[in-house]
Amino acid sequence: MKKSLEIIAKINSDFPTKFGVPRQSSLAPSLVSYIVFEKKYRNKDALRGLQEYSHLWVLWNFSKNEREDWSPTVRPPKLGGNERVGVFATRSPFRPSPIGLSCVKIESIEKSEKYGYVIVISGADMIDGTPIFDIKPYIPYTDCKTDAKGSFAQEKSEDRIKVEIEEKLLEKVQEDKRQALLEVLSLDPRPGYKDEDKDKVYGFEFAGKEVKFVVANGILKVVDIL
Repeated sequence: MKKSLEIIAKINSDFPTKFGVPRQSSLAPSLVSYIVFEKKYRNKDALRGLQEYSHLWVLWNFSKNEREDWSPTVRPPKLGGNERVGVFATRSPFRPSPIGLSCVKIESIEKSEKYGYVIVISGADMIDGTPIFDIKPYIPYTDCKTDAKGSFAQEKSEDRIKVEIEEKLLEKVQEDKRQALLEVLSLDPRPGYKDEDKDKVYGFEFAGKEVKFVVANGILKVVDIL
């Protein structure tokens, strides 16, 4: 009998919604999340030896993007949301099988009284509650290809926007989460189909706060944190 995919864990992160989440893993290295296992898989033996690795591959479910049909082409944000390319030539969340793949850093493995052993990770690109199908250790000698080509994604990998935020606003965010927020903002959270309206106020939820910002002349300015 063929076995279906099982959810082994879920992510605990500071993003309750998709807006603001980095579009790829490792782009906001200060962003800390937690892999919390389902009761069936809270077995410390399943993690034996994992502490010898520095990074993980996480296979997860685009649970907010499941659709009955699919499109052979998509419009990647890195191309401004205006140019179409084949879905299998992108990491778009809108796929025939809604499976995501992320490389994250293992910060620690901790024992929680409520959840058993939890993996603390950094650099994740998932919203809170994202279902996880599997985790696998990252192995540098096979997984790192120094001669690999990355097409438009690699060409635009250094794209960042200047961020301005008053100290009094930044102080509203928990101290150990401020650097992560700055990294997220520098990635320009606006959708790929963004317009040039300098008066438009965008907002997203992060770590229990609502961050509001505007963008004008290539500068992202935070106007409020509620």
